[in-house]
Amino acid sequence: MRNVLIISSVALALASCATTPPHSARLDRAHTEVDTLAQDPLTQQVAAQDLESARQRLQQADAALQDKRPAEEVDHLAYLAERHAQAGEARIEAARAHQEVARADEERNRVLLEARAREAQNAKAQLAATQAQLADLKAKQTDRGLVVTLGDVLFDTGRATLKPGADLTLDRLAAVMKDHPQSKVSIEGFTDSRGSDEYNDALSQRRADAVAAALVRRGVSPDNVRAEGRGKAFPVATNDTPAGRQQNRRVEIVFANGPSRLAQSAGDSDSDTERR
Repeated sequence: MRNVLIISSVALALASCATTPPHSARLDRAHTEVDTLAQDPLTQQVAAQDLESARQRLQQADAALQDKRPAEEVDHLAYLAERHAQAGEARIEAARAHQEVARADEERNRVLLEARAREAQNAKAQLAATQAQLADLKAKQTDRGLVVTLGDVLFDTGRATLKPGADLTLDRLAAVMKDHPQSKVSIEGFTDSRGSDEYNDALSQRRADAVAAALVRRGVSPDNVRAEGRGKAFPVATNDTPAGRQQNRRVEIVFANGPSRLAQSAGDSDSDTERR
């Protein structure tokens, strides 16, 4: 009886071994790796070939396991399947990094465009405000640039000391220049024809200097101001009448079209004659 039981147990054990499917831990890991790659949304875009190769090796490993080939062969095929899957995952990771860089560049460009649009809008608003300020000062556009003319009512006769009535005009001029720190002006003093050339040249220079100093006191950079006495040259009206002489006694503030206009020589009289 005892022998019968032993024989039965052995038979059951053999039957159990015959029905237990073959197993490989390495192959299980390969299946997990390949399934992970297959489920990634980017796989078909950038790693389709890697997935196909991994699946082929996986099928070969499964077949080898079912055929009860040596475990080394099964593990080797499973290893190859894993490597193909990992290569695909690396390719996907690189693609995601590239997408992140592209998104960052796109966001940066969007921010830059918005900033430039704001700058352009602010510049446009500032320009409109400046034009309004200069219009209040009766600025005139010439080929030399915008010209603001200060009449001799801002000075006592024969003197270069500014009267208090000049403060409002100078405040406005200083405000315009401080709003545009790149702007430069040429301040040019003129007289009527009475008196000697020497006297008129000196008086016109002192008056131009007085206006320049007043602007600097109001916060304008001295580097942006150039004062020049023109004497009785370039009259804008006749010197034969009191009204004409009053128009000729003036200080002009020229907002130059470009830096080269401010650097122009004071002795360039022929060009000035044409401009005036």
